[in-house]
Amino acid sequence: MSEAPPPHALLRPRIALPFLLVALIWGSTWWVITGQISQAPASWSVTYRFLVATPCMFVLATAMGKSLRLGRKGHYLALFVGLTQFCANFNFVYRAELHLTSGIVAVMFSLLMVPNAVLGRVILGQPVTRRFLAGSLVAIAGIAMLLIHEARISPLDGNVTLGILLAIGGILAASSSNVMQANATGRALPLFSLLAWSMFYGVIADFALAWLTAGPPVLPTNWHYWAGIGWLALAGSVVTFPLYYTIVREIGPGRAAYNGLFVVVIAMLISTFVEGYDWSVLAASGAVLAMAGMLLALRARQA
Repeated sequence: MSEAPPPHALLRPRIALPFLLVALIWGSTWWVITGQISQAPASWSVTYRFLVATPCMFVLATAMGKSLRLGRKGHYLALFVGLTQFCANFNFVYRAELHLTSGIVAVMFSLLMVPNAVLGRVILGQPVTRRFLAGSLVAIAGIAMLLIHEARISPLDGNVTLGILLAIGGILAASSSNVMQANATGRALPLFSLLAWSMFYGVIADFALAWLTAGPPVLPTNWHYWAGIGWLALAGSVVTFPLYYTIVREIGPGRAAYNGLFVVVIAMLISTFVEGYDWSVLAASGAVLAMAGMLLALRARQA
């Protein structure tokens, strides 16, 4: 009698539980960021986030008995991840939310699966199916409809085109980091130690960028701002990045990016009830089409 086939990786508890936890936390962080950029320059808000997160990640790595020695190649990789994930990505994202609602930026980031899968194919040798590409094209069409609606209602200062370009820059920066940390060098290193050093290099770059673009530090006095910093640093960074990067190593960068499906639902609900996102037939149709395309891509990757 043959044994039953093992469940798909996304259905295994050790993958599914952190997968959902990451989605729930990141779904909330999109809205929290809007409060950050309204009270301080975007670059300083990013810097404060990782000034808090970095020492916490070092403490966590040490508490777990992980060696902080990475070697030369390990530090090169940590520098790359720091510059792409913890500097470029977050600076692009925070600035994108100056021009687009948090829900729309989250929807755009759900397409992270596309560059993740493509770079995973090029760098890690993981296959990409035609159905995956077809589903991705459908999702892109849906997101285009959402962005057209966004351009019509002109949120914030109304520079939707700039917001789109900034979000795309963030997607590409995050994707390159996602894939590179899962290469042979990254897999040989303790993940918590790699993240600690990556945040260290990233926050140095964040500080330099903030000073160059926004001048001396701006310190808001509103306690809500610092509570947001705490949530973004601890829950949104220290808790989620080790979980997410572990998922990337377990099931590949393309499939790991599927948590964007759940993030979108949470972020759009928050945007609707808190930011007053103005739905229309075009926006609703675009959201349905984007979700349908991503589900099609998901089924293709499972096959």
